[in-house]
Parts: sequence; C-alpha cells; structure tokens
Amino acid sequence: MTVTELSKAVELSYMGAKQQCERLEVLGYLKTWRVPRKAAGRPEKLYVLTEKCSTLFPQAGVDLSLNVMEGVKRFFGDSAPEKILFHHYEQLRSKWASHVSRGKSLVEKATRLVELREKSGVFCRCQYTREGGFCIEEYHHPMQEIFAVFPSAITQEVRMIEQLLGSKVVRKIVTQEKGGEIVVYKIGVLG
Repeated sequence: MTVTELSKAVELSYMGAKQQCERLEVLGYLKTWRVPRKAAGRPEKLYVLTEKCSTLFPQAGVDLSLNVMEGVKRFFGDSAPEKILFHHYEQLRSKWASHVSRGKSLVEKATRLVELREKSGVFCRCQYTREGGFCIEEYHHPMQEIFAVFPSAITQEVRMIEQLLGSKVVRKIVTQEKGGEIVVYKIGVLG
C-alpha cells in the first residue's frame, strides 16, 4: 500500500503513517517497492511486509498445504499432487472465466484478471513499456513456498492465465536494480 492508502486504513495523518512506515522499515518489518505510475511522474512508493513479519502473523495455510500434498504423494503416488494442483487451477479458471471474458480487449481482460488475483492475495499490476510491451508484474504470491516444492504448479498457473486471456504468456523472473526479484508475465499479442 502507499502511505496515503495506509493513512486512511489506520486513520492516521499522512505524516504519522509515513513516520511509522519509516520506523518499521528500519526495524526490518517493511520494505519499499517503487512501481512506475500509469501516467507520467515519479514512481509510486509502496510498502510491503517482509519475511520478518511472518512470525507476527502465523498461517497454517502453507504448512498445511505442503503437508497434505506430501501425504497425498506418499499415499497415492508421485503424480497425485499434480492432479490436485490441476484441479485447483481448473477451479480457479472456471470461477474467474466469466469475469475475465467480459473484457473487450486483451488489456481489459488482463486488468480484470489482475483484480481477481489481487483479491486472492497475489500482489500484481498490469504494466506497459515501449521496450517490454504489455505484461503483468507480480511482486508477491501466497503460493511461493508451494511453487518451490512443486514447480509444476507454476506451469499450471501460466496455462490457466493463457486460457483466461486467450493469449500466449511467458513467465520470467526479473532482478530489480536495487535488489529483489519480481515475476513478469509477458503477454503475447494485444487484442
């Protein structure tokens, strides 16, 4: 979130929220991302929670998911987790298809997809540059730990995105100038 968004959410003044963010950044609980604005101007500064915050907000989701997937693999064979992941992405595709397909152009479809992905915990944005063309930039994904153990989930997610957009999508990891990595989904042709 930006400082303006944070100040409204926590009902502080802009300067009060900014001071708290700067303190939390020094302590290692927040980091900043600079995201180019859609219109001209300086990049927008966003604050994102760091890994250090995970101890403050424990989640059973990832550990539970990984344990279940490992158990399924052990009891039902090596291909069982793949089938479960396939089912997951098929369910998402079915759930999201009507909303995304209302987009009249590829850009509008991608924008609608980004809205849905953000609601599911993926921090991403549509981006267009003259050099890179049209893409979706992803800064955080809640399934990152699952991707590390079951990399085929990445392939299945890309396939789902391609099906929803009706376009070729190439996923790559890009290292930022000031460190950190983002995932970029390069969208094939504009419609």
